[in-house]
Order: sequence, then structure tokens, then C-alpha cells
Amino acid sequence: MSHPAARVLGLLELLQKRHRSTAAELAGQLGVDERTVRRYAATLVELGIPVTADRGRYGGYRLRPGFKLPPLMLTDDEAVAVLLGLVVAERVGLGTEQPATATALAKIRRVLPAALADRLAAVQEHLGFTLRRPEPGPQPASGTLLTLASAARHRQRVALDYRSWRGEQSHRELDPYGLVFHAGRWYVTGHDHRRGQIRTFRLDRVDAVTPGTATFTVPDGFDPVARVTRSLAAVPYAHEIEVLLETDLVAARRRVPPSVAELTATTDGVLLRTRVESLPGTAALLAGLGCPFTVRHPDALRGAVAEHARLLAEWAARPAGGRLPSPRPPLD
Repeated sequence: MSHPAARVLGLLELLQKRHRSTAAELAGQLGVDERTVRRYAATLVELGIPVTADRGRYGGYRLRPGFKLPPLMLTDDEAVAVLLGLVVAERVGLGTEQPATATALAKIRRVLPAALADRLAAVQEHLGFTLRRPEPGPQPASGTLLTLASAARHRQRVALDYRSWRGEQSHRELDPYGLVFHAGRWYVTGHDHRRGQIRTFRLDRVDAVTPGTATFTVPDGFDPVARVTRSLAAVPYAHEIEVLLETDLVAARRRVPPSVAELTATTDGVLLRTRVESLPGTAALLAGLGCPFTVRHPDALRGAVAEHARLLAEWAARPAGGRLPSPRPPLD
């Protein structure tokens, strides 16, 4: 509780728990001196909290009898921030299996002034998104998310009961290095003691998680987001792709998401590696990057790129207002 604002709120919590406390008692619990306690009490009074100071041998600080702190105190700006956060979280699928967003929004509206609640409702009703809503799918239990987050913070090993995408059950001992939300899914990444290597697991496939007593150390420089996106890009598909892009790493990363391919800077450019199911789709991706490239592997990708170029040339040659032929099968 190092921030002064946090200590002021800490003083308020202490006063709510006890009928009366001396300045010395409060100072000891907050880790400050008595003069600072008096200043914090004055700050609460300025905020409209009825803190009274009783003088004398048995005096101290207390809240006015009968005072009840409102369940939620937000400025207009804070209320807007909370509401937009909840709405966006629901839109991108950032949640757990419990449908808590609607009930949380309803509770916030109930304790806000009527005029502000009405204005926020107008924002929610008329807010449009360019983001695609993720496909509905299973979400993790709130307890799973909270337990893994706590274990990651305290560097505490956990036991997982896990289901693979095939439905196979397994028991794992995991050192959770970090949590990642990506493309509508929650993931945990860390050292899997069963395999003896760093692995990534989907939280909605965790049936049970139990904290253990063993602790661990996260490797220096470990990046959970980079690890998860690399592991997703390496999911086995039919074709292993290796293409040299004639550009720099910064420009390549602007065009190629980390979940699509692994990018590595080289002396000749940027090496793109990934695994895909569709070569025509990869050809379309490469054509849209806007830089020269050389296909290193597989040779079949060269043919897919050539076919994509032929189609582009054919479409570019169509006269304006000309009749379109029967649609071709989609590229992907």
C-alpha cells in the first residue's frame, strides 16, 4: 500500500471495521506517522466522508454513527471507463463461463445518478464495432482463471487435470509463467513437468487446478504472449512454409500477426515460417504483403503463387461494366 491514495482508502477501511481507533493504532497499521494519519483523515473529510476526531485520553478517529458508505463511488469519467471496459470485454469474448457482464452492468447502473445512467445506456445502445465477434465457444471457469493467476503471481506450481482437443484426459504438474487472452481464448503457458518442456494449455480444457507447495523461477526474458502466439502458429497442418521476405522485421510484423507465422530477421531480409492447410490462401497472403519474396519451401507454393497472379491478371483485364463469369471457388 505504497501509494498515498491507497493509504487514504486503507484508513477508510480501518475506520469501517472498528468503532474507534487512536491515531497511534492507525499509524501503526498503515505504516505512517500520526501526523500523516491526521492528514489522511482531513482528506476523507474533504471527500465528504464524515470522519470525526474525539479529543482526550480515550479519544481517536471514528466514522459518524449511522454512516454507510455507498456501494460504488465513481466520477462520470470513471463510470464511462468501467462501462466501456465491460462492453468491449463482452464483445471480444474476454470472460469466463459465468455470464457476469450483463449483471455487472445492471448493478453499476443501479447505483449511478439517473442522468448519468441514462447517458451511459445511450452509449451502450448505439455503440458499433468494427471488431469481428469471435465464434461462441467454451470459456474457462472463473475459479480456474483466478487460481492460475494467483499461482503465476506467487510462482507456485499447480496440478492440472486437462483434456486435449481429442478429449484425452491427462494429469499435469505445471509451473504457470503467465496467462494470455488471444483470439477469444484464454491460455496458460509454462513448464510442463510431464513433458519436461514449456507448453501452452487452453483454460477451457482445464477440468481442475490445484495449487501445490513447490515454487519456481521464470526464465529471464520470458514473454508469455510471444510464446503462446508462436505455439499457435506452429500447430501442425498439411504444409510447412518457409519464405524469405525482402523487408525489415518491423514492417513484416505490421503485416503478419504473430499467430499466423514466425518471423526472424536475417542478413537477407525476414524469414517467414509457418504451417498451413491451404496453399492458395498463403499465396494470397504473400501477394498482399507488398514486398518481394522468395519461396524456399515447398515448391508447390510457387505454383499457388503463380496461379494467384494469373487470376489477378485475369480480373484486372475485365472491362468496366462487363458481365462477370460464374464465380470461382474461394481461395481458402
